[in-house]
Amino acid sequence: MKIIDIEVIELRVPGWTGETFDGSYDNCLVLVHTDEGVTGIAEVDSVPSVIRAIVDAPRSHTHAMGLKQAVAGQDPADIEGLWERMYDLTSYYGRRGAVIHAISAVDIALWDLRGKVLGKSVGELLGTRRRDRVLAYGTVYPLGETADEIRRNIDRGLKLGLKAIKIVADPFWREDLRKTEGLIRAARAHVGPDIRLMVDAATAWTKAEEGLPLMPIFRDNDFFWVEAPLPIDDLDGHARFQGFDVPIGGGDLGLTTRFEYEEAFERGKIDIAQPDVTMVGGLTELMRISDLAQRRGKRLVTHGYKSNITIAANLAFLSQHWMDEPCEYSTSQSPLRWQLTNEAFPIGTDGRIAVPERPGLGVSLNAETVARYRIA
Repeated sequence: MKIIDIEVIELRVPGWTGETFDGSYDNCLVLVHTDEGVTGIAEVDSVPSVIRAIVDAPRSHTHAMGLKQAVAGQDPADIEGLWERMYDLTSYYGRRGAVIHAISAVDIALWDLRGKVLGKSVGELLGTRRRDRVLAYGTVYPLGETADEIRRNIDRGLKLGLKAIKIVADPFWREDLRKTEGLIRAARAHVGPDIRLMVDAATAWTKAEEGLPLMPIFRDNDFFWVEAPLPIDDLDGHARFQGFDVPIGGGDLGLTTRFEYEEAFERGKIDIAQPDVTMVGGLTELMRISDLAQRRGKRLVTHGYKSNITIAANLAFLSQHWMDEPCEYSTSQSPLRWQLTNEAFPIGTDGRIAVPERPGLGVSLNAETVARYRIA
């Protein structure tokens, strides 16, 4: 079997302007086609037109070419070898950032392809399955500016059956600490003591001094973690959030590859690596970061705010992960979040979602949705 093509499909919900921090209203599908008619699918949380350029770019020289030329004619079964090949043949202009995003998508599609060929789920291919169901945590964004708005928005997640909810900060949080404290306490009071709560600062704080006063409040309200407290380049600032008995997560806002996570552990002192499988280097690199985290005594919780394709990839990883960590479950109201695949991931009464058992990722594209939102 040989790779004959990489197809990039750009999707966008009509009228979407990109004015808020929500990447689920556009999408970039990547399909790896073979000469035997088997296709692997993936998506990537990046700028679709940029991913297309990285895939389709003609060869410039031996270490600067598009991914299509890098893998054409290769055996798709050698996933780890193809990862190194793509990384090497793009090293002149890649190594980090958007090129790794594109490699991520090809890598995920290759794992899906391998599973389909072997008749096994991706979770089985990655390691020994430790669990069949994974706790879902829902990201609620936007959260709102009043207690009533917070309750209504959180209720969207509770109605889905979520037992864990991540609220997202807004820039006004740094301007009125008393108001912010009231909103945090309102969130905890509304869900009660049995629902896990996390918070994603999502760059609402630009320097440590803006977020540090809230850390005792998160501790007193039993928050499971504080995510992305600062822009990712400020690793020294991340380290200042230690000492409050609340785990600090980081990496979801742009870190790629194990090399960057090594520095985040070392300088940033983060407790939880939060790689996005569609951005960090795919499942191959995610497994390497998992090994790194385990050696350092850290945790790893995958990020994912896209569609059921990303959820399926994360479930495959988490099913064999050495810790029972939750899977991010976007509550976005974008049709691409809910309608892109023929399969759904309903939340059970236990707050968990079932790990796919079908070959590959266990999901398939909804042709009608792709046709409706496809950009020519």
